[in-house]
Amino acid sequence: MVLKSFSFPFTVIVVTDISIKNNIATSILYIHIVNSPLIKTLHYTAFVMSTEAELFVIRYSINQTYIRENISKIIVVTNFIHVAKKIFNLSLHSYQVHTVAILSDLCCFFASNQNNLIEFWKCSS
Repeated sequence: MVLKSFSFPFTVIVVTDISIKNNIATSILYIHIVNSPLIKTLHYTAFVMSTEAELFVIRYSINQTYIRENISKIIVVTNFIHVAKKIFNLSLHSYQVHTVAILSDLCCFFASNQNNLIEFWKCSS
């Protein structure tokens, strides 16, 4: 299924992962367009929870992809699907800074073309 998505030139595949060791969160992000890596980043942050680290990496990935020309579909692959659901949770929670920023980017993405699509896929680590 992923290989089939890679064949569409307007689809971006984003793969995220985070780990925490000794109070240091490591966020890894890969962004691919048409079978070629576009961006690979590695972020380190001290004294954050895994939820915040994962929301940060999702926020960064959406921000880096929606501004690209002719992108109509974003697929985010994560092992923290429960964190991705927080993006669309409009009740008060401690991660709203990230979710508001993500929703702002998504509003711009969807406003550019009403047929644009984002999918979140769960992938166990």
